Amino acid sequence: MGLAYVVSLVGLLCLGTGLTMLAPLGVALLYSEPGWSAFAGGAFAGVALGAALFWLFRDPAQRELNHRQGMAIVGISWAAAGALGGLPLYLTGDFATFTDAVFESVSGFTTTGASVLTNVEAAQKCVLFWRALTHWLGGMGFIVLSVAILPFVGVGGMQLFKAEVPSPTPDRLAPRITDTASVLWKVYAAITAAEVLLLLAGGVDWFDAVCQSFATMATGGFSTRNASVAGFGSQYVEVVVTIFMILAGMNFTLHFQMFWQRRWGAWWRNQEWRFYMGLWAGCGLVIAAGLYFVTDRGIWESLRHAAFQSATILTTTGFATDDYSLWPPLSLALLVGLMFVGGSAGSTGGGPKVMRVMVVLKQARAEFRRLLHPRVVAPVRLEGHSLERGVVNSVWGFMGLYMACFLLVGVGLAVLGQDLVTSFSASIACLGNIGPGLGSVGPAAHYADLPILGKWLLSLAMIVGRLEVYTVLILFLPEFWRR
Repeated sequence: MGLAYVVSLVGLLCLGTGLTMLAPLGVALLYSEPGWSAFAGGAFAGVALGAALFWLFRDPAQRELNHRQGMAIVGISWAAAGALGGLPLYLTGDFATFTDAVFESVSGFTTTGASVLTNVEAAQKCVLFWRALTHWLGGMGFIVLSVAILPFVGVGGMQLFKAEVPSPTPDRLAPRITDTASVLWKVYAAITAAEVLLLLAGGVDWFDAVCQSFATMATGGFSTRNASVAGFGSQYVEVVVTIFMILAGMNFTLHFQMFWQRRWGAWWRNQEWRFYMGLWAGCGLVIAAGLYFVTDRGIWESLRHAAFQSATILTTTGFATDDYSLWPPLSLALLVGLMFVGGSAGSTGGGPKVMRVMVVLKQARAEFRRLLHPRVVAPVRLEGHSLERGVVNSVWGFMGLYMACFLLVGVGLAVLGQDLVTSFSASIACLGNIGPGLGSVGPAAHYADLPILGKWLLSLAMIVGRLEVYTVLILFLPEFWRR
């Protein structure tokens, strides 16, 4: 399958990872932190390794990637970025082991937000900025960014785009794939800048505003405060973050149509958007009712916490303003249910995606109709079009494989000595790129106390979930590597 060519392009992406470490290096120098040497070393290692792999294995004769090469590059490069990103974190001394540093890095690039830091506010600012930057890069996709660059070195990027973009069928917003990637990143950067300005207007300093915006738009969850968003002590900040989490969980092609093409009805005309917003609003209202009637919270406080927490779980962001593990059983059950949904297709959110859940529900409804009326023709329709049987089957296949991975990771953690609540909540929290779970990894806890093997298992789960299962698991099939 041209493995040398795959290695050369993975090297190019490692080089890019090294160059991005210059940003936290600048932050360390700005604040006179000793961590500058760690990021200088990490940047050198990334650039040197990447350049060596690219030049030693490059094949000037090959100009296009085939389907298997695209998937191999995506899967391997995410693992490589996680390992390289963990190197400077370990060298700073803020992480006890290299395993912890890699776990934090993978959690950042996959926008999971599961952290092993026990005292976030004690960490160096360069570390906090790097965590937020890995979120932002991984949010829209480190590979999509590279798609806009690869053609300049004589490489086509459509195979990478198909393997990386988290939607069943990538929407081309422009005739060329490089232009599409460029459009997506411009939309992403513009909305991020808008959140930064709004947070600055609310009295948040520039460092926290940038890091918080990076984490929000990436649906990541790494915060600069120990108490997450609640640490800012501002209802204004909570409302702003809630709004932008919802925006980040939408299909970014809708934002392009809405704000750039001025198709003002683009959101409402989209069936997935209506289901997504209805799910958030419906669960939020029920959760708010539970908080109001069962606890001693007022109406506004109940609505605010319910809206924020249902948004952060549905979009797989993972922020917190309260310890939801102590909420009434019905409220907690709804939040756990949202963990198995995720954001919209084409968003920065993780999870199975709203569109797949819609297809499953529509297929179930069609099966009920066939039971009642055996001769009826009941196609599954989405956005006014009938889906082909192969598309429906692929959705069911994905959901089945996703649930199998959830069970396997949960059982693996249980074998390593974790209780069932911690094991299975950590499994879905990492596989769905959500971050906090329940039990020992709840919103008021962390992942630091998990065993080493458990952290590596969850790191793999984060990558599997971020790349939508197939792209990673197919690399473990021997026939994938055969000619």
